Amino acid sequence: MDRRSVLRALGGALVAAVALPKMAWAAWSKEAFDANESTAAMENLFGTADVTSSEKVKLKAPEIAENGAVVPLEVSTDMNAEQIAIFIDKNPTPLAISATMGAGAAGLVKTRVRMGETSNVVAVVKSGGKLYSANQEVKVTIGGCGG
Repeated sequence: MDRRSVLRALGGALVAAVALPKMAWAAWSKEAFDANESTAAMENLFGTADVTSSEKVKLKAPEIAENGAVVPLEVSTDMNAEQIAIFIDKNPTPLAISATMGAGAAGLVKTRVRMGETSNVVAVVKSGGKLYSANQEVKVTIGGCGG
């Protein structure tokens, strides 16, 4: 291996290191995450806030969160999910997470979120270009967002 081959390999690695993070951020919706109302966040993320409640979307959340700083949430579906998002209505920024699912990926997202007060949690699954949802109220006994 000569000097030019090494320099080409290093140059290629540098280009990949710079380009990959930008490609990963390309699908990120700043407007959706910055929105301070669930409907606006949903419209910015999906282009619409027209959702249909579905029993095929399963939201697993505690009825009472003893500590709002760490609230476990799980969304699952048997549908061919393209995207899964979780909205917390009374949080300062309602969009908690948005996950784009790859082809053949299981429709499952698990996360832990902060909740400052009792709020409605809405799980939205995009499948076949349509939005399906499930929701549940989570009562918070100790504030997590500065409470």
